[in-house]
Amino acid sequence: MSIWESETFYRKRDIAIIGSGFSGLWAAISIKEKFPKKSVLILERNSVPTGASTRNAGFACFGSLTEILADSEKMGWKKTQNLVKMRLGGLKKIRKYFKPDEIDFSLCGGYEIINNNEPLSRIEEVNFKLKHITGIEKTFSLNQGKLEKFGFGNSKFLVENPLEGSLHSGKLVMKLLEKCHRLNVEFLFGAEVENVSENDENVEILLSNGNSVASEKVIFCTNAFSKKFLKNEEIIPARGQVLLTEPVDNLKLNGTFHYDEGFYYFRNLGNKILLGGARNQDFKTEETTELKTTQRIQNHLETFLKTVILPNQNVKIEQRWSGIMAMGSEKMPIVKPLSDRQFCAVRLSGMGVALAPKIGEILAEML
Repeated sequence: MSIWESETFYRKRDIAIIGSGFSGLWAAISIKEKFPKKSVLILERNSVPTGASTRNAGFACFGSLTEILADSEKMGWKKTQNLVKMRLGGLKKIRKYFKPDEIDFSLCGGYEIINNNEPLSRIEEVNFKLKHITGIEKTFSLNQGKLEKFGFGNSKFLVENPLEGSLHSGKLVMKLLEKCHRLNVEFLFGAEVENVSENDENVEILLSNGNSVASEKVIFCTNAFSKKFLKNEEIIPARGQVLLTEPVDNLKLNGTFHYDEGFYYFRNLGNKILLGGARNQDFKTEETTELKTTQRIQNHLETFLKTVILPNQNVKIEQRWSGIMAMGSEKMPIVKPLSDRQFCAVRLSGMGVALAPKIGEILAEML
């Protein structure tokens, strides 16, 4: 390391954030807004944020009916309500910071395909539980008329949610990067962290290139990739595979769609269909941080496409990819101090778009 490098790129900072996805970027923004004079450095091992933030389906959602019901049964209504409130607050913050055309945001409405009566019998209960959070009487409502409109001839019920939308995840990340630069947040891309050690004076961050940088405090925002550093936390990687069709003539879909407690999700991207999920068909294999697609899941997605979304239509696939989420035994994210100098914001359970803006605020308060 030259003296020029040691006094600039690798000099000591007040706060270092590991990971430049949604949680890392929003954390940096919240910290600089609260503490403008503090120096903040974000370290990212890749040339662009790679994990879930730039590889998801571009949903601006806070949970479908069946997903919220499943969460309430697993962790109780109080935690579920707090989680929905955090997600909805995060989505509102995104719209406050960025104009719709900057991130291709559309309040298109969200829908869930349901093929049994049990969840429908609990719509009023869920709406009552969420009324003070969403501010509307009917967060979810049955809309059978749109089953035919969207071409879901093989499905029984369609539940609508007027508060959900879609956005362009890549453009959102770029706008967050621009915001960070305006706030004088600094970056080291291509900087893979090998080890983090703490002493009485600072935190030492050792990089894979042999160099190191010190900071007063460090925040881990590496989501599913955090197990390397946070060995005592329950962090289960979950690969989400996605496919994108070629343009579909006379496509009827417009909105964001869910199926089976959120394990399937799809939307229109112009006149194309973006479809992801199905990891519940092979949970064990999909508990990985390996960014690739598998024939088993991709075949299942194609079958779902041709039987549920576009019955009896032949559609060609234009693109396939995967992103890595982080799950646990419950949906609450892990946002907490690990010591006086180390903090973490991980395990966003596939809801990083909505959760990260509020998680950034929580981290700023912790500091």
